[in-house]
Amino acid sequence: MPTTSAPTEADAVVIGAGLAGLVATAELVAAGKRVIVLEQESEANFGGQAWWSFGGLFLIDSPEQRRMGIKDSVDLARQDWLGAAGFDRPDDAWGRQWAEAYLQFAAGEKRDWLRERGVGFFPVVGWAERGGYGAHGHGNSVPRFHITWGTGPGVVAPFARAVREGVERGLVTLRFRHRVDGLVVENGAVVGARGAVLAADPAPRGSATNRTVMSDFEVRAGATIVTSGGIGGNHEQVRRQWPARLGTPPAAMLSGVPAHVDGRMLDIAERAGARLVNGDRMWHYVEGITNYDPVWADHGIRILPGPSSLWLDATGKRLPVPLFPGFDTLGTLEYLQTTGYGHSWFVLTQKIIEKEFALSGSEQNPDLTGKDVKLLARRVLPGAPGPVEAFKEKGADFVVADTLDELIAGMRVLSPEVELDAARVRHEVEGRDRGIDNDFGKDAQITAIRQARHYRGDKLIRVASPHKLLDPKAGPLIAVKLHVLTRKSLGGIQTDLKGRALGSDGSPVPGLYAAGEASGFGGGGIHGYRSLEGTFLGGCIFTGREAGRAVARG
Repeated sequence: MPTTSAPTEADAVVIGAGLAGLVATAELVAAGKRVIVLEQESEANFGGQAWWSFGGLFLIDSPEQRRMGIKDSVDLARQDWLGAAGFDRPDDAWGRQWAEAYLQFAAGEKRDWLRERGVGFFPVVGWAERGGYGAHGHGNSVPRFHITWGTGPGVVAPFARAVREGVERGLVTLRFRHRVDGLVVENGAVVGARGAVLAADPAPRGSATNRTVMSDFEVRAGATIVTSGGIGGNHEQVRRQWPARLGTPPAAMLSGVPAHVDGRMLDIAERAGARLVNGDRMWHYVEGITNYDPVWADHGIRILPGPSSLWLDATGKRLPVPLFPGFDTLGTLEYLQTTGYGHSWFVLTQKIIEKEFALSGSEQNPDLTGKDVKLLARRVLPGAPGPVEAFKEKGADFVVADTLDELIAGMRVLSPEVELDAARVRHEVEGRDRGIDNDFGKDAQITAIRQARHYRGDKLIRVASPHKLLDPKAGPLIAVKLHVLTRKSLGGIQTDLKGRALGSDGSPVPGLYAAGEASGFGGGGIHGYRSLEGTFLGGCIFTGREAGRAVARG
């Protein structure tokens, strides 16, 4: 859209056209306010990282849960949230308040509010982050991962539409290719933003764009909302902020987000007086695979695994209880960093990959994203989903073999720098398989698999019936080399419940607000140390809504 004659003053400036920014802008438009949206990237990236997502949303005691026989409550969800978060710092005070407010939102108006805007949900509720540490430990006690019908684009669509309608009404000015380099501060208040207008770039969504400066700009408003995201695309920053509790930062990582997710607005907000907290809290996945058709540099895709794959470290040693696929993301990351190696392995069968493997991302789920019922029906038929099968055939991290010896040989080819212990791999596989002979036993993973199939949703589309990995009828055998995949920041700009950015003394910085990942999804750390999943998109929606409403109220 043309920007040369656009206004330079408005009621609010929103920095970042991702989900949180769109929700905040939509709320301002609903209140009749004038908004300037500044976005460093091109219009192709409208919607930000949410567009790429699987579209999972955390809801409590929803009709979808009740139809699946799931009994949930705010008390149970709070117990799970606090067990995952582990709040233990003075800086967690606001994050804890945001968590309580979000729990009430997720159990209350969230679903109806989204449905009023056209967001629908897949009827089977997913069970992410299953934990395994006891009632008060990390993890979801029950399935709460509600997949949006339309995945990430389906979440973005209603808010993008509201913003576009604001443009038509003359309330919203979208300024793409406007990189913010500083906030304008006068008499201790943030009164706008300044930066550089970058040259136009035809690169498709997610691809790197040029940084050629054409001119500068300055815009002013009574309120400025920072919704610029986190640091996952900036590996140097990730390593600088890497927490000691997670061991040594990986020497190599895949990127779950484009390079422009670089965290530069966090430092800019800090220079304007905002307080950054919990920078050492972050959320990275350990089931990353190299994208055979990358969009951005080091582009990785996360496997969303069911519980049945055997998880081995780089040398062939089985991971300890309860570090099974889909149980504890950061616990697994912490453990793997102690091994001294940058990868691990799933060992599984064709039967498991057909039932249990999903790939994170809207582009990897054309049936859900495209709302294609006929294509979706194929998920219950024999064979892996098309995108999964494509990775198995083309992906650099997959080994397929008819025998265990052949599989181990293929694994060694993919990781020649590590001495894979063939005897140990065989020992782990055969030992695990002996546990299948009885309907009872001591192998905690097999027990977890059987327990999961008591949930109708898992039995229907998510968890394969227990079987031996070496059963020829379940084959061929498959090994998948897994890498650390960067994704989310769990800390950021500390905010109060109105989304106002707080300064070093704990008082609001006049004129400055923050929402979404830039605010740690609320308060500078709504998740504490760990997430329950499905809470990132919802956190963007909730914080964007609250910040937009607060600015609209003045």
